[in-house]
Amino acid sequence: MIDETIQQIEALIQQADALPSRRRAELLALLGKLKTEANDLAQTHQTQAQDIVSFAQTSAYAATQEGLDPERLKTSTDRLRRSVAVFEKSHPQLAQVVNTISTVLSNSGI
Repeated sequence: MIDETIQQIEALIQQADALPSRRRAELLALLGKLKTEANDLAQTHQTQAQDIVSFAQTSAYAATQEGLDPERLKTSTDRLRRSVAVFEKSHPQLAQVVNTISTVLSNSGI
């Protein structure tokens, strides 16, 4: 299910015409890392790993919709960041990737 959700996020990013190509490439690379890290976490914490990926999907959706709602985007990226906070010590790369995705989406300017 993680891989499916990541594919859906990738499709959202690919279809976001207002997203500059450099930013799109950056997000797609980060999603590849998220897929690896989330699948690693899922070995021991399946539900939390899926939650993190779902929050990433919600954040990507909020960032790529026409008529961007800044408050909705902030709320969703804050939830994404919080979802990984408990894993900062045990899965530092996951935390780093998620925090970077949150920042890139927040600053996307779509």
